[in-house]
Amino acid sequence: MKTHRNRYQPFAAFFMALALLASPVTLARGPGLANVTILATGGTIAGTGATSTTTVGYTAATVGVARLIEAVPELKKVANVKGEQVFQIASENMNNDNWLKLAKRVNELLAQDDVDGIVITHGTDTIEETAYFLNLVVKSRKPVVIVGAMRPSTAISADGPVNLYNAVTLAGSEEAVGKGVLVVLNDQISGAREVTKTNTANADTFRSWELGFLGYMQDNRPYFYRVSTRKHTVDTEFDVSKLESLPQVDIVYGYANMNRIAVDAFVAAGAKAIVHAGVGDGSLARPAVEPALIEARKKGVIIVRSSRVGNGIVARNGEAKDDEMDYVVSDSLNPQKARILVMLALTKTANTKEIQRMFYAY
Repeated sequence: MKTHRNRYQPFAAFFMALALLASPVTLARGPGLANVTILATGGTIAGTGATSTTTVGYTAATVGVARLIEAVPELKKVANVKGEQVFQIASENMNNDNWLKLAKRVNELLAQDDVDGIVITHGTDTIEETAYFLNLVVKSRKPVVIVGAMRPSTAISADGPVNLYNAVTLAGSEEAVGKGVLVVLNDQISGAREVTKTNTANADTFRSWELGFLGYMQDNRPYFYRVSTRKHTVDTEFDVSKLESLPQVDIVYGYANMNRIAVDAFVAAGAKAIVHAGVGDGSLARPAVEPALIEARKKGVIIVRSSRVGNGIVARNGEAKDDEMDYVVSDSLNPQKARILVMLALTKTANTKEIQRMFYAY
């Protein structure tokens, strides 16, 4: 079966040929095309390796947005594209300050009449977290599409060019309007709330577990088969426009023979909330960890029970007396996304009943 990937193999060499380009790029305006702005943040899609067969041990975040755009001239057939370099980092270095800066810039651009959609190039390690954060704070129904790559730009069969092409196509489409923040890689369209990285190296790494993809990219257009029923973007209560920082929220991972050291350390370090990534249905180790969580809650720290499993709903009052202990459960959010939601929730309230409502709404 013929795949799109073969079509874009020549662009790996093209990335290298453009290594000296540094000026911003705007593709020539095409009549009747959507206006899409690409915000570049780094990652593997902007990475380079020592050879064309280097797919591990490469350097992320070395190719600028101008070169990313120039390397896919087909973009001018699907949108009027502009690019901005917001930051240039490997995504394991993404932090709260980066998120706030990115979200504010996205909202500024989407408020403009001459911007129809946004594409964000991003490293895959934390792409799901950035996507969910933006899904909660973007204030527009215009498409926001986050894209990355599993192979650096210099690799044989680099997946970045076709992923970027698909992302721009999707961001400029009517079909993507109102769908929330989307993630597209490997021709698969995922929703920000459900998507997660499931394989360390494969191009087919992103999955949405039981709930499935929202749709697919095929023949230069998106095909949607479902939408998320959870509130997002313009329908959320979160506003980051005036925020300069976000509250400290940390994750404690559950495991056999666990102790309370991590919980106590995070509380001492000033955590406003702790997400406990428990075993199974968010179970708490007794007597090793539960007393530490009880003490933390009495000090005002919000406790969120999540699960390390990666699938399913954490049942309230299932493996812990959540009502009695005044805990919050994460519903079906994984620990890293539960952290994001409770972090934003704390900018509004410290009431656990209100925070629990948010977990069931978003």
